[in-house]
Amino acid sequence: MLLLGVDIGTSSVKVSVVDAGSQKVIASAQYPDVESPIIAIHPGWAEQSPDMWWQHTQKAIEMCNGTGLYAPADIAAIGIAYQMHGLVLVDKDQQVLRNSIIWCDSRAVEIGDRAFDVIGEEHCLSHLLNSPGNFTASKLAWVKRNEPEIYDRVHKFMLPGDFIAMRFTGEISSSISSLSEGIFYDFSDNRLSEDIIDYFDFDRALFPSIKPVFSSHGHLLASVAQKLKLKAGIPISYKAGDQPNNALSLNVLNPGEVAATAGTSGVIYGVSDQLAYDPQSRVNTFAHVNYTEAQKRLGVLLCINGVGSLYRWTKTIVGPDENYIQLNNKAKEAPAGSEGLRVLPFGNGAERMLNNKLIGAQFCNIDLNIHTQAHVIRAVQEGIAFAFRYGLDIMRENGMNPTVIRAGKNNLFLSDLFTETFVNITGVPVELYKNDGSAGAALGAGIGANIFSSPKQAFEHMHPVQLVEPTSKQLEPAYREWKTLLEKQL
Repeated sequence: MLLLGVDIGTSSVKVSVVDAGSQKVIASAQYPDVESPIIAIHPGWAEQSPDMWWQHTQKAIEMCNGTGLYAPADIAAIGIAYQMHGLVLVDKDQQVLRNSIIWCDSRAVEIGDRAFDVIGEEHCLSHLLNSPGNFTASKLAWVKRNEPEIYDRVHKFMLPGDFIAMRFTGEISSSISSLSEGIFYDFSDNRLSEDIIDYFDFDRALFPSIKPVFSSHGHLLASVAQKLKLKAGIPISYKAGDQPNNALSLNVLNPGEVAATAGTSGVIYGVSDQLAYDPQSRVNTFAHVNYTEAQKRLGVLLCINGVGSLYRWTKTIVGPDENYIQLNNKAKEAPAGSEGLRVLPFGNGAERMLNNKLIGAQFCNIDLNIHTQAHVIRAVQEGIAFAFRYGLDIMRENGMNPTVIRAGKNNLFLSDLFTETFVNITGVPVELYKNDGSAGAALGAGIGANIFSSPKQAFEHMHPVQLVEPTSKQLEPAYREWKTLLEKQL
């Protein structure tokens, strides 16, 4: 039996077909092979076309089918992972009304901060576990305030994964996990937040129906099935934000377990059974994929917006003719600490862990007589690792003290130098797995469609491919200097 996973990323859409019996990936495809555009009409804004995501999804599935490695009609269920916190608006005919305001867009910070003050900081944190900040609810409020003619035509708002599921099925639904990441859910009262709805004066009819993450979110339309050579009527049986899904794909489901990723954004994501929150909302707490009222499973998320984006930018500027393997090897030519060159990797929107400040990416202490291409590349990797350490220390303040972190051996974790720097500066061992968001979404579909008897069965063949343990504290002085540079900006 086969499972299809779709991962709607900021840069591209990736799909994987997984054999349920072996849990092995049979085929994968990614579309496009260049980075999808982010529309930035004004500084700090970031939008993408939802219809572009759907076009790319279909292209990636067709490419996967084109491998000839499986029969598309044997796919029994579909799972979806998606970039978190985005806002998608459709009319009664399910037509998109405007581009999606995506996760790294900063336009609604002031709106969210005002809601935090008026509703009450302690009340927001104890009920929502977060400030409304720059999340989906505040983005919807921005549209209501600034584009009333669009707001008046809205039939439903959705998160990005809800939209893709709608295109597959014609049905619109969401989950507690998804709505909590948009700051629409009241954990204290176990319902949609009346405080958010009343403060922003949202029409309750705009909210999608709520279903469990692992359940049927509709069945594949015959017209879509015919185009994609799939079986009509198979369920969309799982959908979750990319970071909860990354945790799922690493079998991070229980309190104390922690996952990390260093893709477009950098994330540490830990699971807790406590309705805990950071008093400054620098790290954020959402319902995890296996959250229920009876069994609380919360995902505590630290996000650094521009990790992969900064490394891509660095490649474009200092190594346009080199691939990432060559860049990673080049970085090893510079000594640890990059001879004083420091990089603040915060150039992709307002950073939640910096209290929603937008300070930009910064290169500090450049010496024109010393620093080379190798120094720049290494300093970027070190700066990203330092940002992870800074955020992990905030998580530690809030009771999250990982003894091991699981990560996929991909993106920046493909770099031995970055992985060693991350491990040494955080002091936490990292287990590396052969993992992928689209494969994780496929396994999630198997759980949701009851093809697996339990999540445990879905991951019975998963084992780490590498363990990296701390070996040195050599970079501690460099980190302290980096931290001082950062805190002067705050």
